[in-house]
Amino acid sequence: GRHKGGGGDDARRGSKEDRRGSPRMRLSGKSAYSSMAQEDEEQGLVRGVEERKKEMPPAAASYGRMAYMALALLAVQNCSAVLMMRWTRATPGQSDYNTQTAVVMQEVCKTVASVVLAVWERGEIASTFRNVPELLKTSVPAVLYLIQNNLQYVAVSNLHAATYQVTYQLKILSTALLSVCLLGRQLSRLKWAALIVLTVGVAAVQLSELGDASASGPADNVDAAVGLAATLLATLASGCAGVYFEKILKSKSELTLWQRNTQLGLYSIVIGLAAILSSPKNRAFVTTFGFFQGYTPLTWLNIAIQSFGGLVVAVVIKFADNILKNFATSISIILSVIFSCLFLGQHLSSLFLLGVFCVNYAVYLYSR
Repeated sequence: GRHKGGGGDDARRGSKEDRRGSPRMRLSGKSAYSSMAQEDEEQGLVRGVEERKKEMPPAAASYGRMAYMALALLAVQNCSAVLMMRWTRATPGQSDYNTQTAVVMQEVCKTVASVVLAVWERGEIASTFRNVPELLKTSVPAVLYLIQNNLQYVAVSNLHAATYQVTYQLKILSTALLSVCLLGRQLSRLKWAALIVLTVGVAAVQLSELGDASASGPADNVDAAVGLAATLLATLASGCAGVYFEKILKSKSELTLWQRNTQLGLYSIVIGLAAILSSPKNRAFVTTFGFFQGYTPLTWLNIAIQSFGGLVVAVVIKFADNILKNFATSISIILSVIFSCLFLGQHLSSLFLLGVFCVNYAVYLYSR
């Protein structure tokens, strides 16, 4: 009887353990649950990382072929624009036009091209101006560029040419700093070192071009502190304008690249016309001689090159970033000086060679 009762107890214990699960089964169940929970957590982390990558600017990821093509094209365009400007200045009768009207015409040509590209891409242009908040966002870089131009005028009027050229190259560092602050871009110590070397190299190249002009200073009744402050503020305005435009170009918006460029071009045209009307000298020139006084085929070619540069800059900012844009611009400065030596009689100096070495070394460091 005890044996049978014991068997019954064993059966009851077995049935209870079957219902609750044996300790080994419970442990295996817990481990299976924990592994499933860990797997779900890992999948959640992966999804979170992928979502953050999608929210990050494309420039933070690897650059595509379009970015490098646009950067190379920008370097060539900037070099061509500088050479064209120097050629027109050196040629008699080619610099009789009003430069402010040429700036306005550059913006007009760039805006017309952007409108054509926007219509070709979207089939219409009305959506460019339908969203008022998005339209107002584009006004920010336009106003910042206006502030930058005015601050540059104050800086040049209050500083030696050499001091201004060296100080203004800090825009390279201000652009990088604002890219970190506004776009969340991460730069290693090596890249920061490359940017500092690039700043020194561009400053050396710019100083080598001044020659005897670096010895000439501003008038006696000016304030160097005001000039330095204006230069630093101009570098911040330049960097902020470029980085903010990059931010809105890469934001999740229905507007395309060319629609944004159309908006920015229209703002720039209004600001350029306002600058002509607000300047007694420019206003008198236009009212007396006409808007297109002194324009020649070379003038129109120069305007076309500059307008094309505005389109290329937009592509660079969209598919690369403002930091790489500064590298392309720096290389174009070197190319323009080399071609000036070959065709325009300019002489190379040891300071220029030092600048070339620094710029090339900076490109090497930044690419590592």
